[in-house]
Amino acid sequence: MIEAPISMPPQAYMEIIGPLIEKAREFLENGQQLQAFAFVGNLTSNQIIPVTIQPGSDENKDRSAREIHSAALVLEADFVFAIMEAWSLRPDKLMQTDAILDKYGSIGASPYAIDVCSLTLETKRGVWVAQPQIKPKGISKKKRTIGKVEFRYYTEVEGRFMHLLPVKEGDEPPTILH
Repeated sequence: MIEAPISMPPQAYMEIIGPLIEKAREFLENGQQLQAFAFVGNLTSNQIIPVTIQPGSDENKDRSAREIHSAALVLEADFVFAIMEAWSLRPDKLMQTDAILDKYGSIGASPYAIDVCSLTLETKRGVWVAQPQIKPKGISKKKRTIGKVEFRYYTEVEGRFMHLLPVKEGDEPPTILH
C-alpha cells in the first residue's frame, strides 16, 4: 500500500459519509458495538444500499464481499464506504508488523493491538482510509468514542473488501481528485 499525506475525500462524498461517521460515533458513545456495514452508492441517482458485513469466518467475509460487489453492479455504484471495528497496531509498532504477525499470528492476539474504527471509502479515483482509535468515553466501562477522523489517500490497496466497484469501459486508473 502506497500512502499519501492526510487528504479528505472530495466534498460530494463527505456530504454522504460525514453523517454515517457521526452515527457510528453515536453508537459507540451510547455503549453499543458497531455492526460492520458497507454503504454502496451512486452519486448521480443519489441511491445508497447498505450491506451488512458478516464477521467471523473467511467464508462469511467472502460472502459479504460478493454481496457488496453485487450491490455495486446493480446500482452502477460510484463508491463503497465501509465502517467496522477492527484491530490495528499502536503507531510505535507499525514498523514491526511482520515480526508481530510471525510471533503472535495476528494483530488482535498481540499485546500491541488497539481498537480502531476502520473507515474505508473506495471510489473510481482511489481509496481513502481512516482508522481513528476507539477509546473509553469518560469513566464509563461501556461507552466509547472516536476522536478526529483523518483520512489518507492510497493509490494501491489490497484485500477482500477492495476493488468492489464495477469496472466500466473507459475507466482510468485512480488519481486524486478534489
